[in-house]
Amino acid sequence: MDEANYSDGDINTRLVEIADKLTVALDHLIPPANGPEAGLMRAMRHAALANGKRMRPFFVLEAGRLFQADETPLLRAASALECVHTYSLIHDDLPCMDNDDFRRGQPTVHKAFNEATAVLAGDALMTLSFSILADKKTHQDAYIRLKLIDRIAEASGAKGMIGGQMIDMLGAEHVRDLNTITRMHRLKTGALISCALDMGAIIGGASDQEHQALAGFANDLGLAYQITDDLLDATGEADEVGKATGKDEKAGKANFVTLLGIDGARQRVRLLAAQAQQHLAIFQDRAKILSKSVDYILARRH
Repeated sequence: MDEANYSDGDINTRLVEIADKLTVALDHLIPPANGPEAGLMRAMRHAALANGKRMRPFFVLEAGRLFQADETPLLRAASALECVHTYSLIHDDLPCMDNDDFRRGQPTVHKAFNEATAVLAGDALMTLSFSILADKKTHQDAYIRLKLIDRIAEASGAKGMIGGQMIDMLGAEHVRDLNTITRMHRLKTGALISCALDMGAIIGGASDQEHQALAGFANDLGLAYQITDDLLDATGEADEVGKATGKDEKAGKANFVTLLGIDGARQRVRLLAAQAQQHLAIFQDRAKILSKSVDYILARRH
């Protein structure tokens, strides 16, 4: 993979570069279709090709870059992970879940199409992710492909993202203490971020120590990301954030802001950010962009 020297201010350039490459890859992986299934493909493309931050693909590629891994397998793994993330957003937005009308600055899939199509589009994106990873184009080594499939299945399943969503669905009366909310978000949000970094490390051939360092980084960063999201929900404007804000307050749901207060939540984010960056010390200057991503997440407005 290209080992260009990115300057301190180049993280935005790198994020845009990866997002553009990811969009091109997904455009090829989810082509338009004719015939009876055309509506399904349009719904999948509506969600997957929308303007998103592509943070999880960014982490796949940047983790792989630590080990000079080839970009092709990294980009395919990142595409598979983005399919899983997009499927989760489609289902999260359904009336039976969060009932949201907008996502990534455009109507959610069930609003642009209908609920049944949204369910099927999410299902199709999930299964597509496994097809991408199983293909020899992702990696010539079948063992590596199997490890990637196993990792994404674990991160997205009952012990990961879906488990976190189930805790969320228990309702405001059951999810009110900091420990439960922390566990919920480590699963619902943190699991896929951890998976992203781990996939890059698997493709790059990282050592056990390097895997552990990236796992620690992901653990703290994922929680910092979610607390920042809660802060945006409490203080941001919908047109800036790209989705409805104030949802937790309206639903009477506890989150990091309601439990810690705005100042307390910001202090917790700063602590987690510092811990996340400390985990990267083992990689020295190679992890400069990953380190800068922590500051980027803290400063994000959407």
